[in-house]
Amino acid sequence: MGPQAVQAGRTAFQAALDPGGENAPERLQGYITSGHKADFIVMLMDPDPLKIDAVHQNLLAGPLGAALETTWSFVSVSEISEYVPSVEQYRERLLAEGADPEAAETVAKVNAYEKRLPMMNQQRLSPEFPDMPAACFYPMNKSRVVGANWFTEPFSARNALMADHARSGIAFAGRVSQLITVGVGLDDWEWMVTLWARNPQYLKDIVYKMRFDEASAKYAEFGPFFTGYQATAQQILDHCRVA
Repeated sequence: MGPQAVQAGRTAFQAALDPGGENAPERLQGYITSGHKADFIVMLMDPDPLKIDAVHQNLLAGPLGAALETTWSFVSVSEISEYVPSVEQYRERLLAEGADPEAAETVAKVNAYEKRLPMMNQQRLSPEFPDMPAACFYPMNKSRVVGANWFTEPFSARNALMADHARSGIAFAGRVSQLITVGVGLDDWEWMVTLWARNPQYLKDIVYKMRFDEASAKYAEFGPFFTGYQATAQQILDHCRVA
């Protein structure tokens, strides 16, 4: 490609990945990828799935399209997990852990949870992408093997395991932000886990710690991991030596 064609390609690429563009999805974030699985990653969210796919088509239709090769994708939706406790369930959990139902501390915890629950549920359904430099993405299933079939366990047992799993993640509050989206019926894997972190070291730390939880160690199956660093379209082009 000549200089003019390359410049036209850069312009079209940046327009396709412009988070403030007229036709941009509600959420769009780009990443430069570590390793050789891909050169860059784009994470998109919007109520209209065709608006999301249009970004992919615009990239392929641009002057650089012939040089682009799609390597992997995952389609999923956001939801409020069945394991998110209601206010009453949260109170019962505190009491099961030995809290005094009449104690001011218990009442304060329950009231605080009641106030933040709507905000937490909204973040699960329509999450903001945090401004953290590092991220990793990986799909997962729940096991169906004999002796470790997640889907034959009673809800009470699954709920307790997921509560324990969540406590491991809470230890990384402020350092790691997590989003779970659901691919059941939509893609090859059941869930997609997205982890954003202030330092890539935290990605390793949280995944390692949570692997020891029974919900993960006994019942989880994992797909490929993709790791990246937040980048603008221009930074992706420069990193990939498109100049």
